Amino acid sequence: MSTTYQDEQIALLQQQFPDAVQPAPAPFQGIIVAREQLVEVARSLRDEMGYEYLSNVVAVDYPEGKDGLPPRYEVVYHFFQSVGGPLTVHVHADRENPTVPSLAPLFPSAIFQEREAWDLMGVRFEGHPDLRRILLWEGFDGHPLRKDWKEVYYEGEHKPFSSRFPEGRPVPAESRSPFGDNLRYPPGWSPQDWRPLADVWGYGPHDEVARQRDPNHPVDRVVLNMGPHHPSTHGVLRLLTTLEGERIVKLEPSLGFLHRCHEKIGERNTWWGNIPYTDRLDYVCCMTNELPYVLAVEKLLGVEPPPRAQYIRVIMSEFTRFLNHAVSVGFMCNDMGIYFTVMLYALEEREHILDLFEMVSGSRMMSNYMRFGGVAHDMSEEAVALARTLAFERLPRVVDMVDDYLTENEIFKARTVGIGVLPPEMAVAYGCTGPMLRGSGVPYDVRRAEPYAVYDELDFDVVTGQNGDVYDRYLVRLGEMRQSLRILQEALDRLPDGPVMAGKKSAVLKVPAGEVYARIEAPKGELGVYVVSDGGTNPYRYHIRAPSFVNLGVMGEICRGHLIADVVIILASVDITLGEVDR
Repeated sequence: MSTTYQDEQIALLQQQFPDAVQPAPAPFQGIIVAREQLVEVARSLRDEMGYEYLSNVVAVDYPEGKDGLPPRYEVVYHFFQSVGGPLTVHVHADRENPTVPSLAPLFPSAIFQEREAWDLMGVRFEGHPDLRRILLWEGFDGHPLRKDWKEVYYEGEHKPFSSRFPEGRPVPAESRSPFGDNLRYPPGWSPQDWRPLADVWGYGPHDEVARQRDPNHPVDRVVLNMGPHHPSTHGVLRLLTTLEGERIVKLEPSLGFLHRCHEKIGERNTWWGNIPYTDRLDYVCCMTNELPYVLAVEKLLGVEPPPRAQYIRVIMSEFTRFLNHAVSVGFMCNDMGIYFTVMLYALEEREHILDLFEMVSGSRMMSNYMRFGGVAHDMSEEAVALARTLAFERLPRVVDMVDDYLTENEIFKARTVGIGVLPPEMAVAYGCTGPMLRGSGVPYDVRRAEPYAVYDELDFDVVTGQNGDVYDRYLVRLGEMRQSLRILQEALDRLPDGPVMAGKKSAVLKVPAGEVYARIEAPKGELGVYVVSDGGTNPYRYHIRAPSFVNLGVMGEICRGHLIADVVIILASVDITLGEVDR
C-alpha cells in the first residue's frame, strides 16, 4: 500500500469521523481513534472501506508517555484489505482503568487476541463475549507485559526462584504460593476453592438444539478432555469438548501449557539476541520464523539486503514450506490411524532438507541464520548443488508419490471430504490465513498481497480450494508443495553473485525510534512481528502474531456437529505448532 493511498484512506476517515480520528504523530503510524467511537470506526472500515481482515491486536504500555502523548495503555490494530499493506489504528486507554470497547462482535479474529492482551497487559475489553486469561492460569497475579510488573512481591533485591526472602517485606502468608515464596496469588483468590474457568461452561443446562430434537427427553451431556497429553493434539494442547452421544455440541481449546512469555524475554534481549529465540516458536519452520522479525527491524533501520541474500531468503523459506507441508500431511495420515507410511516418507525428506539447513547455518533446526541486512553465511557450491538436486530431482518425485497414494484413496476421502467445513466468510472473520484460508477458496497470500524479498520477481500461482473442508486443505498443501518447487527452481536458476550482507557488522545495535508491523506468508499462514523501538539497544515492545494461535480460534466452529473421531483430523488440518501457539 503506497503512502499516498494510505493518506487518502486516513483523510476519508477524518471526514467521516472528524472528532474521533486524527493522524498518529511521528514516529507512530496510522491513526489514533477515540475509544468511545472505536466500534463505529471499525464498522466503517469493514463495511465501507473494505478492511475486512483484522490481522493483529496488540497492547503496549507507556507509563511515562511518549512523543508528546500522555501516559497510557495503547491497543494497536492492523487492518488489511484484500490487497495491500495495513491501516494501523491506535486506541488509548487510561492507566488507572485501561478499558477499550471489544471488536470481537465485528471481527471474531479479535476474540483470542483480545483475551491475550487482557491476560498479558491487563487491558479490559468491554463487550467481549468471554474475557478471561488464555495463556496464563487464573492463579497468576498481575499482567507480566506491563512495564511495572515484577516477578516478586517483596521489598528488596530480587533473587529469582529463591526460597528465602532477602531483607524487606515478605509476602503475606495467606497469599503465598506452594510453588515458591517469591510467587503469590491474586487478592481474594484461594487455591483450595479454585476450579478452572474453562471447565465451568461444560456442565451447563441442555442447549436449545437438544430440546428441539426431543423436547420430552433431554439429552445428557458428557464433557470430555482431550489433552494436554493426548498424542493427537500435537503437543500440550487441551481440547475441552461437550458431547451429546458422540457428536460435538461445543469445543474450546485450552492453551498456555507451553507458555514462557516469549515477548517479555524479547523485550529484555538485544535486537540481535532475539533472532535465535524466534527459532523456538514454530520449531518445524525455524527459517521462516526469523524472517518477519529481521524484516521489521530492517524497516526501522532503513536497510535493504543485497540481491543474493534476498534470493537465499526465498530459497530457505520455500524449502521450509515444502518441509512443513510434507510433515503436516504425514502426521494427518498418522492421526487418522490408517497411513503411517506417508509420515515416514515425509520425515525422510525432512532430513534431506535439514542437511541443507545444516550446510548453510551450522544447525539442523535452530538455524539462527537470518540477519538484519542479509543472512549470516553464503551458500557454498556444495549447498547450491544439494538444493538443486532436491528441487529439480528428488522432491518432485515425493509430491507425485503422495498425490498417487492419497488424493483418490477412497478411505482417505471418506475421512476428509465434507469434514471441518470452513466457509470463506467465516475464515476471513476469524482471521484465518495460509492453507486454512485458501482452502476455503479465498486467494489471499501475503507473497502476492504485500510482496517481500524477491517474490514479486518470481512466477507462481496461489493455490485455492473450493469447499473449505479437510480434503481441500490437503489439496492446497499438496499444490503449494508443487508451487514451492516451481519457486525454488526459478530462484536457483536466477541466484545472483555478490555479497550476502549489507553494511558493517556491529555487536551493539541501536534501532531508530518508531513502530512497524512486518509479516510474511509462513507455511502455516500470516506470521507477523510488531516492534516498537525507543532508540535503544533492545525492543521497547515486541509482539508475535502467530498463525497457529489465530487459526486455532475457529476450531470450535468447524468441529461443531461432527463426531469425536473427526476432531483429531480437523485439528491436523489446521496444522499448529504449540511453541507458536503458546509462545
